[in-house]
Amino acid sequence: MKLVGVGLLVYKGDATPATFIGMATDVSNFGYFQRGTVREGIMFIARTIAQRTQPGMRQTVKNEEYLCHVHVKDTGIAGIVVADAEYPTTAAFSVIGKVLDDFMAQQGQDESWRSLEADSMLANPLLEAALAKYQDHTQADKIAKIQKDLDETKIILHQTIDSVLKRGEKLDALVDKSNDLSLASQMFYKQARKTNACCRFM
Repeated sequence: MKLVGVGLLVYKGDATPATFIGMATDVSNFGYFQRGTVREGIMFIARTIAQRTQPGMRQTVKNEEYLCHVHVKDTGIAGIVVADAEYPTTAAFSVIGKVLDDFMAQQGQDESWRSLEADSMLANPLLEAALAKYQDHTQADKIAKIQKDLDETKIILHQTIDSVLKRGEKLDALVDKSNDLSLASQMFYKQARKTNACCRFM
């Protein structure tokens, strides 16, 4: 899973090309001599897709083995993420939403970005940080992060009590020696162990 580009653009209608507020790219997977061309291609695709997406809409467009996710807000700002096909769509749109919100909070009442006539690098520090942070899609996708945490917990829970015991120790011997279990609990454990009906956790 690879996040290749994150950008912000000023949407100026479908007849006028969008203007970049900033664009961060990671083309390190490409050959050294291809990187400039790839970077230009990403910017061309980002500008074209942002221009052809109506305000208030989101869309994902496939270009070769990469997906371009775009969200144009009603306020005239567009966020775009370019990622490989393995990068989850929900995470890509989460990244767009986070970057848009962070940029708007950073700008506050300053709306000078709306009047940009030429491409700018105003948002590049924010976008470069986002590009690095969200290479791991679980940082952007809360559901995926929760799922990853649950998977890690499940892996830990799959360890049996036998693997926790020291080498050569038997659970039955520990139950016999235990001061934590009453005589009735020890008898219950032994009977349950024989019938294998319950208390499998012991």
